Amino acid sequence: QVQLLESGGGLVQAAGSLRLSCVASARTFSDYTMSWFRQAPGKEREFVTAVTSNGDNTLYADSVKGRFTISRDNAKNTVYLQMNSLKPEDTGVYYCAAGLKRAAVLLRTRLFYDYWGQGTQVTVSS
Repeated sequence: QVQLLESGGGLVQAAGSLRLSCVASARTFSDYTMSWFRQAPGKEREFVTAVTSNGDNTLYADSVKGRFTISRDNAKNTVYLQMNSLKPEDTGVYYCAAGLKRAAVLLRTRLFYDYWGQGTQVTVSS
Protein backbone atom coordinates (compact mmCIF):
# COMPACT_ATOMS: atom_id res chain seq x y z
CA GLN A 1 0.00 0.00 0.00
CA VAL A 2 3.01 2.28 0.44
CA GLN A 3 4.66 3.56 -2.71
CA LEU A 4 8.18 4.94 -2.73
CA LEU A 5 9.72 6.93 -5.55
CA GLU A 6 13.43 7.75 -5.70
CA SER A 7 14.94 10.56 -7.73
CA GLY A 8 18.15 12.54 -8.06
CA GLY A 9 20.48 9.91 -9.45
CA GLY A 10 22.85 10.59 -12.30
CA LEU A 11 26.43 10.67 -13.54
CA VAL A 12 28.95 12.40 -11.29
CA GLN A 13 32.73 12.71 -11.31
CA ALA A 14 34.76 11.31 -8.43
CA ALA A 15 34.89 13.67 -5.44
CA GLY A 16 31.62 15.24 -6.55
CA SER A 17 28.28 15.40 -4.74
CA LEU A 18 24.75 14.25 -5.36
CA ARG A 19 21.48 14.45 -3.42
CA LEU A 20 18.87 11.72 -3.65
CA SER A 21 15.23 12.09 -2.66
CA CYS A 22 12.56 9.53 -1.85
CA VAL A 23 8.90 10.54 -1.72
CA ALA A 24 6.43 8.23 0.03
CA SER A 25 2.70 7.91 -0.55
CA ALA A 26 2.09 6.63 3.00
CA ARG A 27 -0.55 8.51 4.96
CA THR A 28 1.46 7.92 8.14
CA PHE A 29 4.97 8.56 6.84
CA SER A 30 6.13 9.81 10.23
CA ASP A 31 5.62 6.30 11.69
CA TYR A 32 8.16 4.68 9.38
CA THR A 33 11.83 4.04 9.76
CA MET A 34 13.43 4.94 6.43
CA SER A 35 16.61 3.65 4.88
CA TRP A 36 18.77 3.57 1.77
CA PHE A 37 20.31 0.46 0.28
CA ARG A 38 22.41 0.14 -2.84
CA GLN A 39 23.34 -2.58 -5.28
CA ALA A 40 26.34 -2.58 -7.58
CA PRO A 41 26.45 -4.75 -10.72
CA GLY A 42 27.09 -8.38 -9.80
CA LYS A 43 26.85 -7.71 -6.05
CA GLU A 44 24.21 -8.16 -3.36
CA ARG A 45 22.08 -5.29 -2.15
CA GLU A 46 23.78 -3.67 0.84
CA PHE A 47 22.75 -1.35 3.64
CA VAL A 48 23.85 2.27 3.32
CA THR A 49 22.03 4.28 5.98
CA ALA A 50 18.81 4.55 8.01
CA VAL A 51 16.93 7.13 10.06
CA THR A 52 14.29 6.44 12.71
CA SER A 53 10.77 7.80 12.47
CA ASN A 54 11.41 10.85 14.63
CA GLY A 55 14.87 11.47 13.22
CA ASP A 56 16.61 10.98 16.57
CA ASN A 57 18.86 8.15 15.44
CA THR A 58 20.82 7.50 12.29
CA LEU A 59 22.94 4.57 11.18
CA TYR A 60 25.60 4.43 8.49
CA ALA A 61 27.60 1.73 6.82
CA ASP A 62 31.30 2.10 7.58
CA SER A 63 32.03 2.68 3.91
CA VAL A 64 30.00 5.92 3.81
CA LYS A 65 30.53 7.40 7.28
CA GLY A 66 31.69 10.99 7.08
CA ARG A 67 30.63 11.29 3.44
CA PHE A 68 26.88 10.56 3.33
CA THR A 69 24.10 12.11 5.39
CA ILE A 70 20.52 10.88 5.71
CA SER A 71 17.70 13.21 6.72
CA ARG A 72 13.93 13.35 6.55
CA ASP A 73 11.15 15.90 6.29
CA ASN A 74 7.99 14.32 7.62
CA ALA A 75 5.89 17.28 6.53
CA LYS A 76 6.87 16.51 2.93
CA ASN A 77 6.85 12.70 3.24
CA THR A 78 10.41 12.74 1.99
CA VAL A 79 13.75 11.23 2.97
CA TYR A 80 17.03 12.51 1.55
CA LEU A 81 20.51 11.16 1.02
CA GLN A 82 23.24 13.75 0.66
CA MET A 83 26.33 12.14 -0.86
CA ASN A 84 29.65 13.98 -0.81
CA SER A 85 33.18 12.99 -1.78
CA LEU A 86 31.80 10.33 -4.08
CA LYS A 87 33.99 7.44 -5.15
CA PRO A 88 33.70 5.08 -8.13
CA GLU A 89 32.84 2.27 -5.69
CA ASP A 90 29.69 4.19 -4.73
CA THR A 91 28.28 3.39 -8.16
CA GLY A 92 25.08 1.38 -8.13
CA VAL A 93 21.32 1.46 -7.97
CA TYR A 94 20.13 3.18 -4.80
CA TYR A 95 16.89 1.99 -3.21
CA CYS A 96 14.67 3.67 -0.67
CA ALA A 97 12.97 1.42 1.90
CA ALA A 98 10.40 1.81 4.68
CA GLY A 99 9.62 -0.31 7.74
CA LEU A 100 7.45 -0.29 10.87
CA LYS A 101 9.14 -2.91 13.05
CA ARG A 102 10.27 -2.09 16.57
CA ALA A 103 13.32 -4.34 16.46
CA ALA A 104 16.03 -1.73 16.15
CA VAL A 105 18.67 -4.45 16.04
CA LEU A 106 17.43 -5.31 12.54
CA LEU A 107 17.66 -1.79 11.09
CA ARG A 108 20.70 -2.69 8.99
CA THR A 109 18.99 -5.70 7.41
CA ARG A 110 16.55 -6.10 4.55
CA LEU A 111 14.24 -8.04 6.91
CA PHE A 112 13.26 -4.84 8.68
CA TYR A 113 11.76 -3.19 5.64
CA ASP A 114 8.34 -3.89 4.15
CA TYR A 115 8.31 -1.47 1.23
CA TRP A 116 10.85 -0.68 -1.45
CA GLY A 117 11.22 1.82 -4.25
CA GLN A 118 12.32 0.87 -7.75
CA GLY A 119 15.70 2.52 -7.39
CA THR A 120 17.68 5.32 -8.97
CA GLN A 121 21.00 4.88 -10.75
CA VAL A 122 24.12 6.59 -9.41
CA THR A 123 27.27 6.43 -11.49
CA VAL A 124 30.58 7.88 -10.29
CA SER A 125 33.31 8.20 -12.90
CA SER A 126 37.03 8.30 -12.14
